[in-house]
Amino acid sequence: MTRLFGTDGIRGVANVDLTPKLAFDLGRATGVRLLQPAGRLLIGQDTRRSSDMLVAAAAAGAMSMGADVFRLGVCPTPALAHVTPTGRFTAGLMVSASHNPARDNGLKVMDGSGLKLDDGMEDELERLLIHADELVGPGNGALGRECDARDQLESYLTHRQALARRMASDARVMLDCANGSASTVAAPIVAASGATVDARFAEPDGENINLECGATAPGALARLVGSTSADVGFALDGDADRCVAVDEMGRVVDGDQLIGLIALDRLARGALPQRIVVASVLSNGGLARAIEAAGGRLARTPVGDKYILDGMLVMDAGLGGEKSGHIIVREHSNAGDGLVTALEVLGIMARTGRPLSELAAQVTLLPQQQRAIPVRHKEQWEADPTFARAVNEARQSLNGSGRILVRPSGTEAALRVMVEGEDEQAVMRLADELAELAAERLN
Repeated sequence: MTRLFGTDGIRGVANVDLTPKLAFDLGRATGVRLLQPAGRLLIGQDTRRSSDMLVAAAAAGAMSMGADVFRLGVCPTPALAHVTPTGRFTAGLMVSASHNPARDNGLKVMDGSGLKLDDGMEDELERLLIHADELVGPGNGALGRECDARDQLESYLTHRQALARRMASDARVMLDCANGSASTVAAPIVAASGATVDARFAEPDGENINLECGATAPGALARLVGSTSADVGFALDGDADRCVAVDEMGRVVDGDQLIGLIALDRLARGALPQRIVVASVLSNGGLARAIEAAGGRLARTPVGDKYILDGMLVMDAGLGGEKSGHIIVREHSNAGDGLVTALEVLGIMARTGRPLSELAAQVTLLPQQQRAIPVRHKEQWEADPTFARAVNEARQSLNGSGRILVRPSGTEAALRVMVEGEDEQAVMRLADELAELAAERLN
């Protein structure tokens, strides 16, 4: 049986794979494992049309096992992670598919500290979920109740605005909110730095989240910045835990370069604990070179922000993240927050007086191509001799000067292929060839 939990919770097409029954059962399983006795579950959501339905189902499941449910409403995932421990909640549940299209949705469970669950706890929940119909809840007098907790979002807003004021920026900022969770909070948070903010894609309608905008489609923001007098642009994703930037010339600055320029600034100031940066196996080799040249070290983990954070906690590292723009700055938060990333960059620009183009140029990236190939048999790619042989031959062709990483997606029915090397044309050719063969062999 395929594991329900991927690298970032449970995801699927809403009302097809991710049904109200599944959300209800997860609420019951969470109630048994994390919310006994007399637990308090905080639930947040993004702006997808399906989120109301799934929140209602998950809340009913938790209440059926005696837990009280508190509705935080539409909020960034990092806001839920911030409020959960400060509000003395026992666990948190975010209903969001992050950067995925509007038809998808997801369920992410957090513990009382606002941290995502480890694999062992997710496995326990999954076992309970499978047998959710056999779970016995209390009678009427001990059922949970639902409470409105939307006022609790103010603590997140206050905390991030205080951080923004420390950055003291006078930049002109173009902000892409992806029609997602940060549509109402992003502009006031960034504006608290003193920056002039022009917020775009901040009118969610339930169907336009991440639609030709946001961190996964930064071209729209790049065009806006390039055609205006903005100093910098920041694109969030649907639940605002990712951020990619656009420099003053309208060029996209991805997560690896953002991690790099933050790391270099902190290394120079002696403000990077252990001089270590934690990144996933997908992060560019150029990032490692830049950090090592400055006297730091890059440690790699499996793909997924919870693995990044685990590595940071074990190594006492202060900075970590992924090429996607999911970046954790532990000084401010144990969760990735696109707005914290944006504020960090604004602070560096203000302190150094340098534009983002110059800061990003410190991190020269190697040619890298990534492909996501929709396949039916993503877990069995190594069992196909033709495809496995092609991957091995592609690795050998790089002559030790590059990397190839093949892995099943943790969030979609897809196989992901990454090729990195010194020769851009060779990298692109190998990525295309492997993607074409995967589509042929694994469907």
